[in-house]
Amino acid sequence: MTARHLLLLPLFLLACNKEAPAPAPEAKAPEGKTSAAAAASDKPAAGAEVGKPAPDFTLTDYEGKTHHLADYRGKIVVLEWFNPDCPFVKASHTKGSLKGYSKRAVEKGVVWLGINSAAPGKQGHGPERVAEGRKAFGMENPVLADETGKVGHQYGATNTPHMFVIDAQGTLAYRGAIDNSPDGEGESPKDGKLVNYVDAALEDLAAGKPVRTPDTRAYGCSVKYGS
Repeated sequence: MTARHLLLLPLFLLACNKEAPAPAPEAKAPEGKTSAAAAASDKPAAGAEVGKPAPDFTLTDYEGKTHHLADYRGKIVVLEWFNPDCPFVKASHTKGSLKGYSKRAVEKGVVWLGINSAAPGKQGHGPERVAEGRKAFGMENPVLADETGKVGHQYGATNTPHMFVIDAQGTLAYRGAIDNSPDGEGESPKDGKLVNYVDAALEDLAAGKPVRTPDTRAYGCSVKYGS
């Protein structure tokens, strides 16, 4: 870690913890390649368990459409905990593994749902911020509002982004980080090789194989729950 990274780290973590909604500045990726060490959760999330039925839920997206998870039975579903103002989300959607990824997955028949569990008054909350984020990141998948945080707590979502893959039988097959590069940019992968854990899980499920890496530690900003 360089001296410059040490100086910048508090600024990125401050951006993650900012509560009041405000127009987002020009998207800027986290620059400290070791910064996620402070932003990552200490252990895999409690909540939904890999190998067991994914908690069912009904949420409405920001365009007014209701989504019931059980209605997608028979298809693979990816849940992405989303905060349009989180620096790690911005980095991943503009430079890292999430850039254009949901669109490619949907084209292969995957259902991709973003979920925003930010409470009113918290960073990233509200239809305007979500709409601006979706436009900036070129996202076409719906983002669902979870203002009470009920669904986020059911799943044990701790970070943005935090990823969950549900197989066609409704079983949770993967939970954790999008990849092994906790800068969000895809430029500091563990062991020097970038691994997109969600992509690997989707490949394994498509091949009818057990998911090789079913549980990893999420990194990013904390989910801005109300409580």
